[in-house]
Amino acid sequence: MKFSARSLFANALSGHQNWPEQFPNKEPKSEYDVVIVGAGGHGLGAAYYLAKKYGITNVAVVEKGWLGGGNTGRNTTIIRSNYLFDESAGIYDHAVDLWDGLSQELNYNVMFSKRGVLMLAHNVHDVQSFQRHVHANRLNGVDNKWLTPEECKEFVPILDISQNRRYPVMGGALQQRAGVARHDSVAWGYARAASKLGVDIIQNCMVTGIRRGPDGAVLGVETQKGFIGAKKIGVSAAGNTSVVMEMAGLRFPLESYPLQALVSEPVKPIVPCVIMSNAVHAYISQSDKGELVIGAGTDQYTSYSQRGALHIVEHTLMSICEIFPIFRRMRMLRSWGGIVDVTPDRSPILGKTPVPGLYVNCGWGTGGFKATPGAADMLAYTIAHDAPHKINAPFNLDRFVGGRLIDEAAAAAVAH
Repeated sequence: MKFSARSLFANALSGHQNWPEQFPNKEPKSEYDVVIVGAGGHGLGAAYYLAKKYGITNVAVVEKGWLGGGNTGRNTTIIRSNYLFDESAGIYDHAVDLWDGLSQELNYNVMFSKRGVLMLAHNVHDVQSFQRHVHANRLNGVDNKWLTPEECKEFVPILDISQNRRYPVMGGALQQRAGVARHDSVAWGYARAASKLGVDIIQNCMVTGIRRGPDGAVLGVETQKGFIGAKKIGVSAAGNTSVVMEMAGLRFPLESYPLQALVSEPVKPIVPCVIMSNAVHAYISQSDKGELVIGAGTDQYTSYSQRGALHIVEHTLMSICEIFPIFRRMRMLRSWGGIVDVTPDRSPILGKTPVPGLYVNCGWGTGGFKATPGAADMLAYTIAHDAPHKINAPFNLDRFVGGRLIDEAAAAAVAH
């Protein structure tokens, strides 16, 4: 049977995925070495690296819906590593390094475009904060440079840098190695590559429980398709981690919020990079189809809704129109929301849990997509070695007990 790209994408969106023969949807076996909960970019990537790097191919990725149907299919495609703290710069820059060669690695075009991310400064505080970022990034070997208003205008010609604007451009921080990628292609690429290495990908298979033995170690997962035994379990289920962890008797310091975004009607190329503004909390880029991809903030209340409050989107659009009056007549095609898990310090949890054989990757908040290959690589390393890599070692649960937080709540400029 033949499958066109259009029919595959349409089926993926509808939730009735018909897979081509090279990576079929499989029925679960009774026992696996590793079960990964969540078939998004992080979960599928972890399965791929387990098979590719460590030869662990008896792996199942179980997904309650269809692969890439969660936050991986609901993001605004931004990839960058210009975070302030050493720990954050380390893991996000590792991810950018992997993004750079990912299409070649997977033999699948993830459409990574290093067009740059420009963070605009509109006031003295922005200037001081972003210049601090630039210096901190350079100390960590992360590319970032300060631009004057004139240099910002040269890089983004549609910018109005006149000082009588409501939000005058006083400069900007540019990471040219950053950029965008196709929002869900990373899941498809990892899925195909992992399946070729022997990984089973099991869709429409919700996890309903985690079975533990007398010694407290994991024995496997209860699912809608029956019990699946596993020596190790990795949980990478954005928006649902707390629910899954409770099945193992663990409570996690996570809150879930809707995060909204929207796209416009397509127009000819006009936005050359990703442009962010922390002062008004809005950011914009342009897809290869010509749509303006606009990101908003998280709602101010916890929720599992994928719609979110209307005033968040209204504020974002007003902010975009203030900075770019040229877009005032643009029409929006659609809006959506993803569910993000947020920790008290706005940094992820990636490592072992108190339950033997249970590992977790969660709490990325608005940074999940850009971290995809790096987080997947570190989760695979931790599962394979039963110990964290030095890159993800700081992102453990113990930091909330000892108070050694990695507070990226404001330090990451726009928290996306």
